[in-house]
Amino acid sequence: MSCPACRVLFGALDLALQLEPNVARVGRVASRLCQELRLARPPVCRQAVQLFQGDVVAAWARSVLRPPEACGLLLGPHCGHWDILGAWNLSLPAAPKPPVRPPTPPPPGAPTARILFLTDLHWDRQYVPGSAAACPDPLCCRGAPGEGPAVAGFWGSYSKCDLPLHTIDALLAQLSNSTSHTSNSTGNGTGGFAAAYWTGDIPAHDVWQQSRGDQLRALRTVTALLRARLGGLRVFPAVGNHEATPVNAFPPPYVRGNRSAAWLYDAMAEAWQDWLPPAALHTLRAGGFYTAQVWPGLRLVSLNMNFCSQANFWLLINATDPAGQLQWLMGVLADAERDGEKVHIIGHIPPAHCLRSWSWNYYRIVNRFEGTIAAQFFGHTHLDEFELFYDEETLSRPVSIAFVAPSVTTYINLNPGYRVYEVAGSYPGSSHAVLDHQTFILNLTEANAAPPGTPPRWQRLYSAREAYGLPAAFPADWDRLVRRMQDDEQLFQLFWFHLHKGHPPREPCSGPCKAALLCALRSGRAADPELCRPLRPTLPFPRIQELWQQRRLC
Repeated sequence: MSCPACRVLFGALDLALQLEPNVARVGRVASRLCQELRLARPPVCRQAVQLFQGDVVAAWARSVLRPPEACGLLLGPHCGHWDILGAWNLSLPAAPKPPVRPPTPPPPGAPTARILFLTDLHWDRQYVPGSAAACPDPLCCRGAPGEGPAVAGFWGSYSKCDLPLHTIDALLAQLSNSTSHTSNSTGNGTGGFAAAYWTGDIPAHDVWQQSRGDQLRALRTVTALLRARLGGLRVFPAVGNHEATPVNAFPPPYVRGNRSAAWLYDAMAEAWQDWLPPAALHTLRAGGFYTAQVWPGLRLVSLNMNFCSQANFWLLINATDPAGQLQWLMGVLADAERDGEKVHIIGHIPPAHCLRSWSWNYYRIVNRFEGTIAAQFFGHTHLDEFELFYDEETLSRPVSIAFVAPSVTTYINLNPGYRVYEVAGSYPGSSHAVLDHQTFILNLTEANAAPPGTPPRWQRLYSAREAYGLPAAFPADWDRLVRRMQDDEQLFQLFWFHLHKGHPPREPCSGPCKAALLCALRSGRAADPELCRPLRPTLPFPRIQELWQQRRLC
């Protein structure tokens, strides 16, 4: 949605609420505006408004924000002044930060572990091979068979399309069912996993016509598929923004009754009870986040990043540490620090994509616990990227990195893909840090051209250390990569190719595009121009932010 369209829409909604706080009346106004502004086809407008109107009106009626502030919150500061609630800061633990010890590679012969990472599967149960791959709706490749070259392929399509279940099944089927904990070498295969991290977004992008029943069917179907194909491998899930309906609608726990998220969290706890301990299921039911031990010495924290999301309209009521999640996170990290545990953090939306105050508080927490947080893993963007964190005093020493893995889905114009992380294994003094990662894809051109019945061939696209010439995979190595890409155009174009899972857009990335991307890689928190200054960008920071918005797929 554009800024002018947002202001018109929220202005009309605000006026309608003032005249008559009636959901149906507000819905009629919104539906008419959606059609007049040509935001979507009339049927899509009507269905979307019918789906969203109840929750949006309930949140808006309790909010203290007005239209310009709401649009500034949802679309960014270029569209309005949205900090009416003011910046907020959490108090860090009183215990002093332990001395910083630079990360070091494991000793020779030390065990390593392989972690399967899946994100953004987006199963479309209405996907039809041979249907139109181009359409005016937000999601295509559905409905009656089409004609011409732009038709949906059997395994997926380079278009505004999600995946059929048989493609997701084929991905899981070709993975070894081995649940080996650690190994002394990683090899090039995909077996021998110690655990799987799964960071959400299960349903398709048909967000205008989803019901709670649809979302629960997707949750249970894909969970059952993972359990069947991965055998006894422990899976640690995180909640994506598409799990709810309406999409992005995650009310904090103080919202009760039929508008609450209990219908979703309870279903997740039931579906995932074989993977998670009772204490984790308890906080999952309460707020969609949890902690659990992966193996001795390594703890996992799964965050509900919808409580930091600009698109979660329930945060219009109050965006200050929703559900107390960051306060809880600090408690978990303090306990891990005391007990000598390392922590992996997983979540769906990357931290720099969050609301500014949430993002900056999270950045401070990562700085304080840099010796405890061994790795961070996110998804959501559908692209292959990362976000660096630096010490707050100088913004020059890399202290952590948030890996952002590519999606399983093709949405939009991508190959299906997944990630495998190699981490330091379980041994006394292990850092449990990421040592390397490999990305695997399904080349849709090859797969769809194969004779019917041919199993799809998933292939390794690249290994990070090999492709980028990294001596290690610690934060400092990725920081040096960003600086190298600034001067080495061939290296940057290789990264651009991998960013899009081997199917980059036709338009080349140079000049402003390159400056914005390199800046994004250095930005572990939202809206901070200081993080870009070492790259000496020629673009003003607001222009860089606009380019970030333009390239977001989800």
